[in-house]
Amino acid sequence: MAAVLAVCLLAGPREGFIPVLSLGPALASVSRRARQTALVGTIALALAVSVAAYDGMVASNRALIAYVTILGVTAAGVVASAVRQRQERELAQVRLVAEVAQQVLLRPVPDQTPPLEIAVRYLSASAAARIGGDLYEVISTQRHVRFILGDVQGKGLMAVRTAAVVLGAFREAAFDAAALTEIAARIELSLRHQAAEEEFVTVIMGQAAADGSSIEILNCGHPAPLLLRDGRVALIEDQDPGLPLGLASLAPDEAASARASSNVPFGPGDQILFYTDGVSEARDKTGTFYPLSRCGALLAAGDADAALALLEGDVTRYVGHTLDDDAAMLLIRSARGDTTDTAVTPKRLEPAQG
Repeated sequence: MAAVLAVCLLAGPREGFIPVLSLGPALASVSRRARQTALVGTIALALAVSVAAYDGMVASNRALIAYVTILGVTAAGVVASAVRQRQERELAQVRLVAEVAQQVLLRPVPDQTPPLEIAVRYLSASAAARIGGDLYEVISTQRHVRFILGDVQGKGLMAVRTAAVVLGAFREAAFDAAALTEIAARIELSLRHQAAEEEFVTVIMGQAAADGSSIEILNCGHPAPLLLRDGRVALIEDQDPGLPLGLASLAPDEAASARASSNVPFGPGDQILFYTDGVSEARDKTGTFYPLSRCGALLAAGDADAALALLEGDVTRYVGHTLDDDAAMLLIRSARGDTTDTAVTPKRLEPAQG
């Protein structure tokens, strides 16, 4: 407004710059409160009257039009500022609810769960949300360290509700179930009773042996995890990953719906990365999928959490914008310091493809 005032005084009354003073309340409404916007509008009107009086046209038609313009913009700015403030308060409340929901649904996992070092990363495709259809959990029992990572079909509140059903069943079964297949069966039952019709979730579960020398993995239709060993990256492929949870009823017979786990030797320095398709199906501008082979160098640096931070940044830069799908990553490292031979390979281990 000071700049406009200087122009008005230099240009004189013929140029008619006085209505431009309405820029003051217009800009104030973008970032200031309603009362502050009204104050700026009052100052603009006072300046307009002063300039008009200086030019000897305080009651002229041109001056009256300028006054009405400033008053109108000020009134609109006050209303816009009040609406913006109300929306900001509502958004703050929504974010607070999302924070609480995230703490309940996706709890922080412990950094150290001997004999493992564990880190997680979650990226929601929605800019206004912190949670979505991807899920993870790590639970340490007296006999095992058990974990789950999954991806619910679909998005939105329905996906969040299904994720809550899966996590609730896993958290209950992880402490007393004798095997991963039993946990899968109990989650399947919960989905049948509580999830929406035809709602399903791809899941990969695992448990570490007491001494950390091996990890048992049960894949239910989920992307194959990555094994990082001696600087090399390979997919832990399963010949029959099984149906996603929630679709067992579609199997032609019980034998087809039966699930089987596999054991992967896990020695000092080994890492396994579990991820959802938000990572493996991330595409660049040309439509090329993110090359999983790049994970080896990224995950070799720093501690587990820092390594996932590097991977997250690399995926985001590769896509060039926010992800189109939710993405979750769970990295497990062997925290053992012994020199147990790790030359044994999983049942089927194939080079990772981009």
